[in-house]
Amino acid sequence: MIRLTLVGVLLLLSLAFFLQNQEQEVTLRYFFGLFEASTPIYKPILAGFAVGLLVSGILLFPPWVRGRIELRRKTKALQEAEVDLERLRHSLDKVTGRTPSTVTSEPHRDRRDE
Repeated sequence: MIRLTLVGVLLLLSLAFFLQNQEQEVTLRYFFGLFEASTPIYKPILAGFAVGLLVSGILLFPPWVRGRIELRRKTKALQEAEVDLERLRHSLDKVTGRTPSTVTSEPHRDRRDE
């Protein structure tokens, strides 16, 4: 929630900056002065902001995917361990000759990743 608030504040401040600087012109010199272009100052700044978002998104995507894969793997291992535990309880009940007791703990939760 804090991240979302900070991103919202950053976007509002940048939008205010872009709207206030629509009239100011800047001359961009490309390729060692061979090509020049005059443009409003907010366009290069907006382009830099967009490139920064793109680069940060590309850099953060692999760890996010890796985390999701790890979460899915651990969830599957947990479900398999629960099945093994239940199987062992049933086999213990058969060996000791007791009737299976009812489980009074929490109801089963669905642990699929969202």
